[in-house]
Amino acid sequence: MGNLLNISSSPHVRDKSSTQSIMWCVILCLLPAAVFGIYNFGIKAIILIIACMATCILTEFIWQKSMKLPVTVTDGSAALTGLLLALNLSSTFPVWMAVVGSVFAIIVVKQLFGGLGQNFMNPALGARCFLMVSFAGKMTSFTYDSVTGPTPLAIIKNGDKAMSVADILAAGDGKTQAPTSVINMFLGNIGGTIGETSALAILIGGIVLIALKIISWKIPVCYLATFAVFALIFGGRGFDITYLAAELCGGGIMLGAFFMATDYVTSPITPRGQIVFGVLLGVLTGIFRIFGASAEGVSYAIIICNLLVPLIEKVTIPVPFGKEGIKDGK
Repeated sequence: MGNLLNISSSPHVRDKSSTQSIMWCVILCLLPAAVFGIYNFGIKAIILIIACMATCILTEFIWQKSMKLPVTVTDGSAALTGLLLALNLSSTFPVWMAVVGSVFAIIVVKQLFGGLGQNFMNPALGARCFLMVSFAGKMTSFTYDSVTGPTPLAIIKNGDKAMSVADILAAGDGKTQAPTSVINMFLGNIGGTIGETSALAILIGGIVLIALKIISWKIPVCYLATFAVFALIFGGRGFDITYLAAELCGGGIMLGAFFMATDYVTSPITPRGQIVFGVLLGVLTGIFRIFGASAEGVSYAIIICNLLVPLIEKVTIPVPFGKEGIKDGK
């Protein structure tokens, strides 16, 4: 009688990780990108990051208190939303607009749908798109070294197709953009949003997340690989490695691939679903960037794929174990 088996309800597979530990781990992995953004853009970046994080935390606290809900601000999800939103904004973006976006992220995108675990899209990206629609001029204004001008992606998109990408990047627009290169795009010595400029800093944080098994490699790798193939086929520049490197290092694709597309709540949980999700992200980002009016498209690609997650999971759910779970009994 000493070897009795205990029977309990699911889940049968448990993990020591908690929501709080995962959220704060992601925040720590975002620090390289945040610190470099502060180094790149100075005090304005610090103010914007603090404003977004504080507003998200305070908004969630006030909402949950007023609705007589359990207060969960210590789980780090609101702080993470604020940090991600700030990293998706230009350092010159007005603080009051960032506060409006932070409130929108927490109340409209997150809390109105039931709070953490119930939102159908990434709150930070939902807020970014809201701000893009509401304040398009401010959202597309970037400054680097006190010089206002287009980002390298915009320069490439509007550049002469007959010129090589290296020449286009080196030339800038001749008036407002400092000379740049792919190596500067990789390191982060360029204009853009606070957290997207340094591909290296983002990769450091993303690799740590994968190594700690906080996220799976499937979504970011499938996303970036699919986009790379799409860009080479439809980019109009042939097999130009410089062009491909510029597209991968520029804009928000690295930040989106590792830190937003992998959001637990708004991404598939099935292994095959994660691969399909990543492929769709790559295709949509390629369509928006290459054929769209804007040089970006990561935010819209992720939000559209967030909406498709229930369908993706439905068609990629594993076959239940046993004869009855197999179609036609085969």
